[in-house]
Amino acid sequence: MTSGRAVLMGGDGMDDLAGWSEKAHKFDGITMALAEFLVGIEPGDLSTTIVDTLEKAFVDAIGCGVYGFATPWCERVRRFCLEQGGPSQAGLWASGTKVSAVNTVLATGTAIHSFDFDDHSRAKIHPGAVVVPTLLALGEQFDLSGQDLLVAMAAGYETMNRVSLAANPGRTKSRGWHLTGTAGTFASAAAAAKLLGLNAAQTASALGLAGTQSSGLWAFTADGSMSKRLHAGRAAQAGLVSALMARAGFKGPTKIFEAKDGSFLFAMSDSPRPDRLVQRLGQDWYSDQTCFKPYACCGSNHACVDAALAFTREPEFHLSQVKRIVAGIAEVVNGQTGFVYLADSVLNAQMSLRYNIAVALIDAQASVEQFSEHKIRQADVVALAQRVEIEIDPEIDRNYPEIYGGQVTIEFIDGTKQTRRVDYSLGMPENPVSLESVSNKFRSLVNAVSVDISGEELLGSVLKPFERGSLCPLYAKLRDLKIKPLKVNEF
Repeated sequence: MTSGRAVLMGGDGMDDLAGWSEKAHKFDGITMALAEFLVGIEPGDLSTTIVDTLEKAFVDAIGCGVYGFATPWCERVRRFCLEQGGPSQAGLWASGTKVSAVNTVLATGTAIHSFDFDDHSRAKIHPGAVVVPTLLALGEQFDLSGQDLLVAMAAGYETMNRVSLAANPGRTKSRGWHLTGTAGTFASAAAAAKLLGLNAAQTASALGLAGTQSSGLWAFTADGSMSKRLHAGRAAQAGLVSALMARAGFKGPTKIFEAKDGSFLFAMSDSPRPDRLVQRLGQDWYSDQTCFKPYACCGSNHACVDAALAFTREPEFHLSQVKRIVAGIAEVVNGQTGFVYLADSVLNAQMSLRYNIAVALIDAQASVEQFSEHKIRQADVVALAQRVEIEIDPEIDRNYPEIYGGQVTIEFIDGTKQTRRVDYSLGMPENPVSLESVSNKFRSLVNAVSVDISGEELLGSVLKPFERGSLCPLYAKLRDLKIKPLKVNEF
């Protein structure tokens, strides 16, 4: 497998923008190196661990997508895509019809990310919601094999992780960018380029076109708007369009990551690390670092949710004896999810660390039921959320995002204090969930909204996707699904 000809450097790259123009030549060729690597990926390059992780991610994404299509915000996107229509290329889930591939991925990506239950990584991204829609749309349009989907999925996951890490996710988030939207365009473009059989020059153009369409701002937490849900779908759509245009001969910037003026990395971050894009390509893989969510809330909050749940499993624990609750987190997480909880929307409940801890302590769970319109406004939960205090823990802050740590300290009425700290929350690679656990999550999500097919029946068409010669039976079932809408108001 060709792994590119980039100049590799040690360290973390540049710490600031000073002297970028003078030093840019050191990074020349990294876009093409990534493109050459993507073209060269073969099934034999992927370890059993990677393949197993990607199968879990495939199952997880489809389960989240089925549930997501029942949300009112995704229903609006689905209706929009039906109105846009286009050539009959790929099934629009739960519609009984086919529309253009670019409209299908918009709806599917939005659906998978619609309830913040989809996979994520320490690069602060949600790759499944961007990559899987592209796989399904092109897989159906061209009846591609499971092995085709496997290498394309690995290409997309690897690209999205490396782009985010190169941009320096903590610093990028601090500037207000939502990395699933910004790095996601590259992931979809990489997966689509692989499925379409583009060569290295075409793939570099696709990456360039994807980068110039990157977007996604964090302003949704200001009012709990629907835009976060859309970012994954829009990234999938932009990446697919980029690959299709590159195949048609439209030239994109082939130095999208290293250009002196307007490179993606230096536009998105004040301290990018360009070397991370190509360092040890083909040797270090990020696909098997995927994290799976047992809780329907922001992944950065999961360590504190686990810490809170640890208290609830202790027989002597009683909420009535709690005097004070303090969460210890990283500075970036505080800026992302530490806002005052106002019980104003499902989105903000899912993002709010204070709410996540409170509902976990009260319900001993943080699944979809804990983010219903009723629950997020329940008086005792709101009251407890407003009592949660947040402190920046120096050690957790220093280790983030390599370690997504968090801790919860409870002071009791009798004056005693207890702390529960979690470095690796359930679902992270160091504390993994099994395929059976992901399958159980799939069954519960499908059963919650499906009218005509059980989660078990649909799961039979989803498991072992990379061993199938064709996934046409799955595409048909997703297209013809009948689902009951969830009664949730986003505002």
